[in-house]
This record gives sequence, C-alpha cells and structure tokens, in this order.
Amino acid sequence: MASPITLLLVRHGQSEWNAQGLMQGQTAHPPLTALGHSQAELAAVELAALSPGALISSDLLRAVQTAEHCAAATGLPVTTAAELREQGYGVLEGRPSRELWDVVDWTDASWAAEGGESLAELHGRVAAFLAQLCAEPPADVVALVTHGDTIRAVQAVAAGLGADAMPAVTPPNGSITRLEICE
Repeated sequence: MASPITLLLVRHGQSEWNAQGLMQGQTAHPPLTALGHSQAELAAVELAALSPGALISSDLLRAVQTAEHCAAATGLPVTTAAELREQGYGVLEGRPSRELWDVVDWTDASWAAEGGESLAELHGRVAAFLAQLCAEPPADVVALVTHGDTIRAVQAVAAGLGADAMPAVTPPNGSITRLEICE
C-alpha cells in the first residue's frame, strides 16, 4: 500500500473568459485578469504556508500564470501536465456560458460536445494521472494548479466515486482544496 499523498488543488485565478462569461474548456490562450493575478498571488501565499514539495500545473495559460505565482512564493519549479487540463468542450468553447444551459446535458456523464470530452472521459484522464502520481509520487505534499471541473474529477476519484457522482460545486477561482490520495 502506498503512503498517502496530500494534494493541494489550486484553481487558477479569474481569466478574461471567466470575466466575460465564456466557456473556456481547453482553449489555451485566455490569460488571467488583474483580479485573477491578485487571486493567484493570495493563493500562492496560502500555498507556501502549506509547504508543498512539488508543483504541477495544467499547461493552459490561465493555470500556468497562476502556477508562476505559486512558484515564486514556494521556490518550487513548475512542471506542466496536459492531464490537468479542463474538460474539453469542443465547438462550445468561446460561446457565452449562459447560452449553454439548454444545450449541455449536465446530468449525463457520457455526453460530450462535438470535438469535446465527456465527464466520464475527464474522470478517466484524471484517474490515470492520479494512479501515476501514486505510483511515482514526487513529494508527500503535491500542489496541482488546475481547473474547476478537473478539481471536481479529482475529488470524485479520491473518494472512489464515478463520473456520475462528481461534486456539484466548483471551487472558486484562486481557492485551494486539500485532500488525501493513495490511502
């Protein structure tokens, strides 16, 4: 049995597309807003006090910019991992989120937009990443800078829940969620 690992899940700061109410998914280029940089800086200070031994970030710009604040506060180098990207929404990315409530079937874990990925696929991607992390942990306390749906998937995997039972609440921008895995 592997030793438990503490995960510190940092949700990226507010991006320009968050502020505009646009569906981001895996769109790589939306940067943080001034508020997003402030949120990232506050999260970085909180993170440094929790003493992570490794810092891994999604490779999408909003997460990388947040991770740069975390790196400055902790002194840790940033490693990026595509597995920590947000759920892909394909052709829906860039559209106003409010328009999508009648288009997206939020209750069906196997539903995916054209060119996107389902919650089940997101859950599987995250489960594989966490299994690898447990097999080869870079530290006892690992900070992951990532996205709202990805954090919900991590929470489900850590709790032994499937994609159909992911938590409904998305952590706010610039927040840190702590949990144990590999127990």
